[in-house]
Amino acid sequence: MQIVDSHCHIDRVDLDAFGGSMESMLRHASELSVSKFLCVCIDLEHFEQVHNLSLTYPNIYSSAGVHPTETNCKDPSVEELLEYADKEKVIAIGETGLDYFHVRKDEADWQRERFKRHIEASNVSGKPMIIHMRDSKEDTIEMLSKEKAQKGVMHCFSEDLHTAEAALDLGFYISFSGILTFKSAESLREVAKKIPAERILVETDSPYLTPVPKRGKPNSPAYTYYVAEKLAEIRNTSISEIAKVTTQNFNRLFFT
Repeated sequence: MQIVDSHCHIDRVDLDAFGGSMESMLRHASELSVSKFLCVCIDLEHFEQVHNLSLTYPNIYSSAGVHPTETNCKDPSVEELLEYADKEKVIAIGETGLDYFHVRKDEADWQRERFKRHIEASNVSGKPMIIHMRDSKEDTIEMLSKEKAQKGVMHCFSEDLHTAEAALDLGFYISFSGILTFKSAESLREVAKKIPAERILVETDSPYLTPVPKRGKPNSPAYTYYVAEKLAEIRNTSISEIAKVTTQNFNRLFFT
């Protein structure tokens, strides 16, 4: 059985909590059947750190992009994003998107312009987008549609079924994180029941959002296992089936 963590920030994981080294952290993940990882870039100042992990470890891949809440950083052009996207083992653009939790909508023109450039870079490069969407579901879906975004994943999905269906209609995948295991996430679990199996991914977003039963402790990609386990429970199937389907989905999205 193989489980893929489709969205993590391995460069930010507390290695001391998982044996003190990258190798020990990855061994711990493999013990829980998590053996493939997409390490996601949030600013270009740390791109080389993220990218070098993918060059060093065969089962780690990387992305190129600037998170919508990052302000004290380089804001790339489409051409610069394409240069990064062309590097070995870079398989995605992002994470990118809109976040009106940290920035008011009426003050976020710069965020929308950044998002637009990422969409264009994704369309030109053919590499899927990793979408961050917080308190911005209408504008995010509208921009993806207007700019004719071709493919990607709604990462760490926590919205309603209507929003999920709108993303699915655009050809996007839906990725569930540790939020799915939270006591307060009953409505999200109802959404997770209804998403077509062939469009679901799982992730940790580690070191953030540690799932139950490890809530309150440091997070790592290993705990994608618990997200997959909860998803199997919700959908009345086996974890091995969830592992199989989400791995197939990851490979279809990012490698075809």
